[in-house]
Amino acid sequence: MKIVYMGTPDFSVGALEALIEAGHEVTAVVTQPDKAKGRSGQVQCSPVKECAVRHGIPVFQPVRIKTPEAVEELDRFEADVYVVAAFGQILSSQILEMPRYGCINIHASLLPKYRGAAPINQCIIDGERETGVTIMQMDAGIDTGDILTQKKVIIEDKETAQTLFDKLAQAGADLIVETLPLIERGEITPVRQDESLASHVKMMDKSMGKIDWTQDAVCIERLVRGLDPWPSAYTFCGGRSVKIWSSDALAGDMAEETQAAAQPGTIVAVAKDHFDVACGSGILRIYELQLEGKKRMDAKSFLLGSQWRAGMLLG
Repeated sequence: MKIVYMGTPDFSVGALEALIEAGHEVTAVVTQPDKAKGRSGQVQCSPVKECAVRHGIPVFQPVRIKTPEAVEELDRFEADVYVVAAFGQILSSQILEMPRYGCINIHASLLPKYRGAAPINQCIIDGERETGVTIMQMDAGIDTGDILTQKKVIIEDKETAQTLFDKLAQAGADLIVETLPLIERGEITPVRQDESLASHVKMMDKSMGKIDWTQDAVCIERLVRGLDPWPSAYTFCGGRSVKIWSSDALAGDMAEETQAAAQPGTIVAVAKDHFDVACGSGILRIYELQLEGKKRMDAKSFLLGSQWRAGMLLG
């Protein structure tokens, strides 16, 4: 099939590579404009653009893809279908109807649950045991189109957003390659999403990572994993922010007794390779952290050069 591929971040690269390897003709790649990043202000292109350039595929980077000029340019590229994976702009109804097979989206959840911008993070934060990818026929709504195919992925006990991101990117790449021939042969019956099961996830931002120590330790531990590597879970100590990277939630009678005697956020125990913090319920045992302006390090290395002790209050 002739494909126009729309995507921007790392998540989108694997599917593009898989489509090329499967022998599909990618006539163009549409991605977000290059942006200045970091303190240096150096302009960087998207991971998808880098992939397209390596393969000699024409790249189109509209600031707004809905403008008449952008639509006209897009129409120049022959395509049977538009494949979209985390492109970052909303497509107009006109664009959705342009290719023969319409526009299909690779979405990183088992729709209709977790529509929106950050399904990978949210399913870990919510304590889900499985998630997956959905190939969806796009319509005018946000992730509301008919389901074409789905693939489940297990969420492991210590899964982080990064490890799950990698697994779902691979699952999406595999599934889009399996799905396109079925679409071409007319062997898929689209399934409408059940609106009663739908949920929407807003975009992640840094404020979501601030730890509320009055919460259950299990919830905080999931927050740590769900926001790794960005925007990260953090707290404060002595006016400086501290990112938490690795932890365990402790439960049981002893943990509850220790927690009950301490204000949430209090360091209740310090050992050689970890320290324990009282939560609203249970104890959070911290193994890896990062003090503001310092490198990420394990708790053992951190505690060797710090004055942290039992009784100190975080947050």
